[in-house]
Amino acid sequence: MSTTCIALIVPDQLNQPLRVESLEPSLANLRRLVGGDMDSVARGDWHIYFNSVGRINNLPPNLRAGQLMHECGLDLADAARGTAVFLGHALHGAEADVPDYLVRRATALFGAPLAA
Repeated sequence: MSTTCIALIVPDQLNQPLRVESLEPSLANLRRLVGGDMDSVARGDWHIYFNSVGRINNLPPNLRAGQLMHECGLDLADAARGTAVFLGHALHGAEADVPDYLVRRATALFGAPLAA
């Protein structure tokens, strides 16, 4: 059974728009989005995935993901390098849709994400 979730995807390049898309949150899909192995950080009812060796591989800092995390109470501005993926939490550690308030906050900060 395949389950899909709504994710907020924040590219590190400022000229690329944020996007909201439905995806299967499999390890392979998440790795493809962040460009390799990944780390995650959780806060409340959401978490963020980003490239685990972004600093070593000299990926650019994801300024928008850092600002969004800061605005939502997580001060790890330099942690996310490369593309970042925000998802929500469900029961027992399962992935869930990114919380609406996170998308609204991203919209207020950076403009409306593209829907895929």
